[in-house]
Amino acid sequence: MTFSKICIYGAGAIGGWIGARLAQRPGVALSVVARGESLLELESHGLQLHSGDQTQNAKVQASEKPTALGVQDLVIIAVKAPSLLDVAKQIHPLIGPNTIVMTAMNGV
Repeated sequence: MTFSKICIYGAGAIGGWIGARLAQRPGVALSVVARGESLLELESHGLQLHSGDQTQNAKVQASEKPTALGVQDLVIIAVKAPSLLDVAKQIHPLIGPNTIVMTAMNGV
């Protein structure tokens, strides 16, 4: 199965790392739902992955509103467990009939 449109919901350490890795794959259009300072950083600099003395940068489409990103092939929820209920209430604009939703959460 090929995923061309992937959305990371949550741009913390876990979501940022997964997103930076996925953004390196050819043919992937990566978007991120983020808020506050994380959103501002994504809009200004994209995703940055620092590993040793190397930094990988990836441009992404970022928004606080899932409606701005459209239906995705894959949605990865990467928020802390207490935020899951709020995410579940807001995620529907990202989900189509063939969308796969998976979690990558700590605190579960």
